[in-house]
Amino acid sequence: MSYGQGGPQSQWDPWKPNSQQPWSSGATDASPDWAALAEASETRNKRRRLLFIGGGALATIAVGTAVAMAVVSANGEDGANRPTSSLPATADLPSASTTPSFAPTSAPPPLDPKEFISSKAKDTVPNGPDLLFPGRQLTMGSTVYQKAAKSDTTDCSTGVQGTLPKILTANDCTRLMRVTYVKGTLAVTVGVAVFDTEAQALKAKEQADKKSFVKALTGDGAKAFCNGAVCRSTTNSYGRYAYFTITGFTDGKDVTTKDTQAFTTGDDLAEFTFQQIRRRGEAQASAAANG
Repeated sequence: MSYGQGGPQSQWDPWKPNSQQPWSSGATDASPDWAALAEASETRNKRRRLLFIGGGALATIAVGTAVAMAVVSANGEDGANRPTSSLPATADLPSASTTPSFAPTSAPPPLDPKEFISSKAKDTVPNGPDLLFPGRQLTMGSTVYQKAAKSDTTDCSTGVQGTLPKILTANDCTRLMRVTYVKGTLAVTVGVAVFDTEAQALKAKEQADKKSFVKALTGDGAKAFCNGAVCRSTTNSYGRYAYFTITGFTDGKDVTTKDTQAFTTGDDLAEFTFQQIRRRGEAQASAAANG
């Protein structure tokens, strides 16, 4: 048997407006069920606390996000604490020990040694047979030549023969140095004619012909050679120097095309003379550059 309005008794929902409150019995004069009311109140309080806690967590997350974004924004200005991917590669980072670079400057061109032996004005250091041909012997490769007689004169025509005296005089030769070297029965005399300019030396070389010879110099260990016999001669020039060689046998034998050693001897002394003249220019160029 039911009481009230009929049908099942509805449950009271404290969150539902106008819902019927429960009582301990269906009688209208019964006292309220205080235990049920207390339980409903506790349930309501728990729900409120959960809402407050949830809302606080959301607020904390929001604040935390704002702070994080503020840190990233601040770091974006000065580059500190940026992610590794945003930093430059190692090769792009400047090194603390990097040497400052400067714009290249134009270095002066090196001095040309030939300029110092091409004119009397620049070729000023002392000269002479013992300076141009130092020592008592000369080694070229594995061959050793012994130094013999030497000569130095300002009268160039006295140390040459054939058509050469006239050529040297016409081009104003100022000095003629001669040195003889021997090896066995072979002997070679080198003659170095000195001019004031390169143009004069070059002209003398060009004017020399097959009858232009330097005189063989004998004595001091060198027997007579090229005295009526056939000898081999060479002519060349470098700078303000023209140089000549004459090679022959001290036993009076003629030099033929088969005597390769005679050709080698003359070529060795001509090469050595060129090297010595060039070294003279190099020494003066170096002194001028360092001075």
